[in-house]
Amino acid sequence: MAMTSRWLDTPHRYGLITRALHWTMAGLFVWQFAGMAVRIIVGRHPVTAFMVGSHKPIGTLLMLLILLRGAWGLSQWRHRPAHPRNAIGRCAALGHASLYALMLYVPGVALLREYGSGRGFAPFGIPLFPAGQEIGWMLAPANLSHGVLAWTLLALIVGHVLMVAAHRWWWRDTTLARMAGPLDQR
Repeated sequence: MAMTSRWLDTPHRYGLITRALHWTMAGLFVWQFAGMAVRIIVGRHPVTAFMVGSHKPIGTLLMLLILLRGAWGLSQWRHRPAHPRNAIGRCAALGHASLYALMLYVPGVALLREYGSGRGFAPFGIPLFPAGQEIGWMLAPANLSHGVLAWTLLALIVGHVLMVAAHRWWWRDTTLARMAGPLDQR
C-alpha cells in the first residue's frame, strides 16, 4: 500500500497545503478584525494607525489566499473528509459555503471600491491598480456592504470555532484533528 503524501488531503484528514492555507488565513483574519476592533475602541492612536494601515494590503492578501484555497479545495474535492449525510452535515456544508462566499465577497467588493476610487492601489508596494478617474458605481457596493458583511463574516467565524469546540468537547469526535491533528492519522 502506497503511503499518502502529507501534502494532500485524504478522507480522514486535511493535508499540509490545506492546513497552511487555513491557519494562515485564520491568523490574517484575527489581525484584520483586531485592527478594526482597536479602531472602534481606541480611536485615533499610533497602534490604530499601524493596524488599520495594514488593512487594505492584508485584505488583498486574503483575497489571493481565498482564491488559492478555493482552487486547491476543488483539486482535492474527492479526497477531503466528507460532511456527514445528516442534518448536521448539511448545516456544516451550508456554513462552510457561507464562509467561503463571504471570504470571497468582502475583499472582492473592497478591491472593486479601490479600483473605482481612482486613487491607484499598490499593496505591499506592488502596483495593482493605476490612478485614474473615480467610478461612482464601483464605490457604492462596498460602501453599503463591506463593513456589515465583514462583521457578518466574523459572526460566522465565531460560529465555526464554536462548532469545532462542540465537536471536540460535546460530541468528542475527530473533527478538530482533521485540521490540527497528526498528519499520519487514518
